[in-house]
Amino acid sequence: MSAPRIISWNITLRCPLKCSHCYVDAGEQEVDGVLSTQEAFSVIDQIRATGTPVVVLSGGEPLLREDIYAIARYGTEQGLQMVMGTSGYFIDRDAAIKLRDAGIRAVAISLDAKDAATHDRFRGIEGVWEKAVKAIGHCRDAGIAVQINMSVMRSAISEVHDVIALGTSLGVRDYQLFFPIPTGRAREIEPRSPEEYEELIRQILIYYRHADLNIRPTCAPQFRRIADELGIANPAWGRGCLAGISYCRIFANGDVTPCPYLPLSAGNVRSTPFNEIWNDSPLFTALRDPSLLTGKCGQCSYKTTCGGCRARAYRREDAQSPLWCDGLATPETLNGECCGEDPWCPYQTDLKDVA
Repeated sequence: MSAPRIISWNITLRCPLKCSHCYVDAGEQEVDGVLSTQEAFSVIDQIRATGTPVVVLSGGEPLLREDIYAIARYGTEQGLQMVMGTSGYFIDRDAAIKLRDAGIRAVAISLDAKDAATHDRFRGIEGVWEKAVKAIGHCRDAGIAVQINMSVMRSAISEVHDVIALGTSLGVRDYQLFFPIPTGRAREIEPRSPEEYEELIRQILIYYRHADLNIRPTCAPQFRRIADELGIANPAWGRGCLAGISYCRIFANGDVTPCPYLPLSAGNVRSTPFNEIWNDSPLFTALRDPSLLTGKCGQCSYKTTCGGCRARAYRREDAQSPLWCDGLATPETLNGECCGEDPWCPYQTDLKDVA
């Protein structure tokens, strides 16, 4: 079994922001049973037994954990590639230096608009945009690589252009464009149609096809099929949906899920070693077998390169509405169709092209 390539770790669910799209409804309350410092060290040891993946310390706001630098340093000492996802709210010059000294190689900072008013309104607190922009500078000054994470909430390509233009003016070359999935507070956001979703991805790929930037649509696995249709290739992209294949999420209480938006627990690191969860979980085993995909995804000629969004495909059998992880709810045991078709993909494959 291949080792995980990326692990996202919700190290805390505390956060000072009130983002309208937060998938875990983070805020003042901490999740019950959050892993302690020593337990976090143990998890790092367990991860190291599988290889040397990139470990993304995330939240909530990871810098609200008093032991965050110790956790980052321990992971670095064990040979893991430690990075961080943050709003930038607490990153001043001293914090950036401490992150660097703890071995943090890169920091992904959320930036959703070129102007402060729009970003701050989206994030629920005034002054967040200014802190994020300053945090980018502090991290770059400290020698830490910076990536901008943009949540693409509307269909205006101009908004994507504006954020990337701002980022490049700040010296940033790496961008993750997130197409949020309606979990947590994002359930209240009016979604685009699948056709709008598809067209926006197409415009992004066409516009930046020759740009000297690293840009990847995220939670939008259809981008791999769209890129192929346009004759655009990038070996760094990898598979469209990585959930359970080369990527997973560790929840604050130790539950391991395929991704942050799929509320299915493959096991808990307090009771089962991470390498056993990663290698032997029936959930991960199912997600790694494209022959188990059903509906349009099962018939699609792109099922091994795209795979469809497994979180959007998932449907809980014992609930009517909503069909997603709610706030601080603990991820559940396997209970639903995680291998179904992605309802946000309008593509219909030509069956004669399917082997």
